[in-house]
Amino acid sequence: MRAMIIEKYGEKAEFKAVEIDKPTLKPGHVLVKIAASSVNSVDVMIRKMGKALPLSPDTPAILGMDFAGTIESVGEGVEGYSIGDKVYGCAGGLADLPGSLAQYMVADSRLLAHKPKNLSLREAAALPLVAITAYEGLMRSGITKGQKVLVHGGSGGVGHVALQLAKHFGADVYSTGGGEKQLELIEKLGATAINYKTESVEQYVAKHTQGSGFDVVFDSVGGANMTKSFEAAALNGQVASTVALCEIDLSIAHFKGLSLHVIFMLIPMLHDHKPEQHSEILSKLAGIVEMGGLKPILDENSYALSEAGQAHARLESRKAMGKVVIDNDYPQ
Repeated sequence: MRAMIIEKYGEKAEFKAVEIDKPTLKPGHVLVKIAASSVNSVDVMIRKMGKALPLSPDTPAILGMDFAGTIESVGEGVEGYSIGDKVYGCAGGLADLPGSLAQYMVADSRLLAHKPKNLSLREAAALPLVAITAYEGLMRSGITKGQKVLVHGGSGGVGHVALQLAKHFGADVYSTGGGEKQLELIEKLGATAINYKTESVEQYVAKHTQGSGFDVVFDSVGGANMTKSFEAAALNGQVASTVALCEIDLSIAHFKGLSLHVIFMLIPMLHDHKPEQHSEILSKLAGIVEMGGLKPILDENSYALSEAGQAHARLESRKAMGKVVIDNDYPQ
C-alpha cells in the first residue's frame, strides 16, 4: 500500500512516499481503507519536535490521527461493525500506533464510530480530534442552557466546533477572532463575534456580560492567552483549555475561584485509558451532526496523500479556515 512516512524529525522534516505492506489485522481492531484524513496542530508538533514530545512515534513513522473510511475486514472480538461500514475516528499517528497518512489503517474499534449519515467521508475526517476535544471541554465545564459562553479562536479547528456545540446545548455564545474572514465565520456559525485586536477583555466583558464575566470560557488558543480567559470568566466560572503547556500566574484564577479543565484527548490512545469513551462521544457527535447541530468547516484548499507536506504547511501558515483535509484515495 502507499503511505507517507517521516524518516527524520525536525523543523525541515519532509514526508516521503513509500510502498509498504498492508497492516495486519489484530483482535479488537478493524482494517479501514482510508478515504480522507485531516491535519491537526499536534500532527505538526510531532513532525517538527519529534522525540522532544513524549508521544512521538519512532521513525520511520506514519503520522496522521484523524480519518474516515470504509471497513474492509473485522478482527476477532469486534462487535457493532461489519465489512463495508463507513466509520470515522482518531486512532493512530502517535506512540506505537501507525497513523492515517496511508491507504489502509488498522484501528482499535473502541476509538471509532459510524460516521454521520449526512456527511461525506471527507467531511467526517475533519471532526474526530477537534470534536472530541470540544465536547469533552464543554461537558467537563458543566455547560447548561442559558449560560454565557466565550470561545477563544472560534474560526479554528477546535474553536469552530466548540462554538457550534455550545449553541446546540442552548448557551448564549460569543467568540473571538482577529480578522474579517474569521469574524464573518463566527457570526455565520451563530455566535456573537469579538475582535480581540480592537476590543480589550475588560471592554467585551463589560459589553456582553455587564461586567460579571462569562460562565464558561473555552480557550483553544491557550498559552499566554489563558490569562485573558481567567480575566473574562465570571466568579466561580469554568475555564477549559486545550493548550496548557506554559508557566502562568494563577492568582486571578485563585481570587475568582475558577475551575480549570485541561483537555488532552490523546490519553485513551497513549495509555489505553477508557478508549470506549471516544467511541461513545463520536456516536453522540454523529447524532448532533445528523440533527443539524454541527457542521465541520473545511479549508478551501484540497490535498492528495502525496501532498501531505503541503497540507501541513497550510495549517502552519495560519491562513486556513476550518480543517485542512487530505484526500487519501485521490489519484496521486
